[in-house]
Amino acid sequence: MGMSSRTNPKVVVLMGGPSAEREVSLSSGRECATALRSEGYDVVELDAGPDLVQRLQDIAPDVVFNALHGRWGEDGCVQGLLEWLGLPYTHSGVLASALAMDKQKSKEIFQSAGLPIVSSVLADKIDVQTSHVMDPPYVVKPNNEGSSVGVYLVTDGANRPPVLADTMPQTVMVEQYVRGRELTTTVMGDRALGVTEIVTTGWYDYNAKYSVGGSHHVIPANAPDDIYQACLDYALRAHDVLGCRGVSRTDFRWDDTAGLDGLIILETNTQPGMTPTSLAPEQAAAVGISFGAMCRWMVEDASCGR
Repeated sequence: MGMSSRTNPKVVVLMGGPSAEREVSLSSGRECATALRSEGYDVVELDAGPDLVQRLQDIAPDVVFNALHGRWGEDGCVQGLLEWLGLPYTHSGVLASALAMDKQKSKEIFQSAGLPIVSSVLADKIDVQTSHVMDPPYVVKPNNEGSSVGVYLVTDGANRPPVLADTMPQTVMVEQYVRGRELTTTVMGDRALGVTEIVTTGWYDYNAKYSVGGSHHVIPANAPDDIYQACLDYALRAHDVLGCRGVSRTDFRWDDTAGLDGLIILETNTQPGMTPTSLAPEQAAAVGISFGAMCRWMVEDASCGR
């Protein structure tokens, strides 16, 4: 990795950027930068803008810690740029990032690997607002953007299609709605860390973005052993089949009235939130890996050609 020549390798923490997930990324970046400084690294925080290439060339880091979320940072774009510049970086490479960011593509890959998914179609925003493209209940969400852009639930018996915000992309994913509980599993290298249940105290407002009053994490999730083990197994397989590297987090929906048949994969995140209270670091902490140790591992794992 070329880091051995320095006693305190220089790490650029790439954060912010132009995506809809900018604020989350700034939080992740600040927390990771603080943790890496305490681990002895020489850290430069960099808000990714149009001058990104020039700034990276000026700073000449040993490693780039990618704390970007959403488009450009999570979809293979910045990964390609870092490969071009020959800068070792954290998390997944170009192809895995692009595949995971495209929900429909990643589902097709999951399905080909025998992993359980829920049926969905890609549709034009206009068609979705004109008539039901699927029998309710269904969810409408962006195919390649974070959930902050908007998720709409069209409930059973809804007699009219949803009205989508202008911020929603032209092509959206319409997905059969699966009732049940939200579970998530973090993968770190070749290890699935645990299972968390995300309990939301919120509501779906018809014709509006999903509004959450709040949520809390139950770790380990209160689920039977077969479900728990299946989450670990599926998350690791999803990580591997997409070709992910470093840390990823796979989200599930579990209909607890249907047992193992009720467990499905929703998506894999290649740039999960990285504050100490975020889901991935919280799962690491539960198995004895501190936030600082997790960030250090990610830097040591960094490379080109991911």
